[in-house]
Amino acid sequence: MKIKEFTNESMHKIIEYFQEELKTNDLVCIEVLNPDICINEYAGYEITLDKKYIYRSYKAWNDLAELMFCKMLTPIISSENRVCLKFKKIDTNNSFHKSKNDEQNEKYGLNSTFFQINKNEEPAFLFPYMKALQNVKIKEKKQILNLGINKADEFEVIKNLLQKDELDEKSFIGIDYCSSAVDFAKNRFPNDNFTFLTHDINELDKLNLEKSDLIISIGTLQSSGLNFKLLFMSLIQNHLKEGGALILGFPNCRWMGGDMIYGAKAPNYSYSEQTLLYKDVYFCKKYLQQKKFRVTLTGKNYLFLTATSIKKV
Repeated sequence: MKIKEFTNESMHKIIEYFQEELKTNDLVCIEVLNPDICINEYAGYEITLDKKYIYRSYKAWNDLAELMFCKMLTPIISSENRVCLKFKKIDTNNSFHKSKNDEQNEKYGLNSTFFQINKNEEPAFLFPYMKALQNVKIKEKKQILNLGINKADEFEVIKNLLQKDELDEKSFIGIDYCSSAVDFAKNRFPNDNFTFLTHDINELDKLNLEKSDLIISIGTLQSSGLNFKLLFMSLIQNHLKEGGALILGFPNCRWMGGDMIYGAKAPNYSYSEQTLLYKDVYFCKKYLQQKKFRVTLTGKNYLFLTATSIKKV
């Protein structure tokens, strides 16, 4: 197994080495300064031990792994001052983004690659989503509508944040066009105050739902089959109560090879390009501010736009 030693070389040189190696190899092994030696220093700190080294943290090496579409495997201490790091190339074809299903409405269904994803076990999703729920005062909301519910992961987080009596006094409605996902969600939350409907979000008005005081939609409104701007404005005008709140999750990541990889992928680009993402976010923010909402934007791999009304109800 080939192991490349890096001591005081620049990160620029290391990236060049990775890019060249990954053209022909699925595994890259390097020996570097043990990050535990300089735990409170910033990347680039120079230290002389048996040799002159440039320090980088494990986070820096993990960031490099993600950018190179690799997984960093468990480090091995190779000497008093060094560790051996192995980077395994991920299978970028193993992604729901590239999956094809004869039944279009089952692209995100029970047997799909997407259904294997559990966002609630990804800190970069879960932590800002929990903060968004706290920001909208989830304990005070009575009717919660989730568009693009899939297997109801977002409701699971709410359940974990509330006491049982607080949960029981709320009404939850989840809508998705994928029938197998909706069936799964029904079995997951069989309580009478949970309602799951298989329905086209484009025709939401046909359901004649009561207005909700919290609307949640994570990674759904930007779907190709939806008219994003018209649907978004309709939600605010026709489906949200006066004084209500909104949580929108905009994906700024791709799911592939078992990992959540940072950076939205736009059509016709071979790399992450986020113009369309921020264009949609800005449209929503400006519209909501005109409608007297306080708007915050948080998160990283998912951008969470949280809107709370500042109108006097």
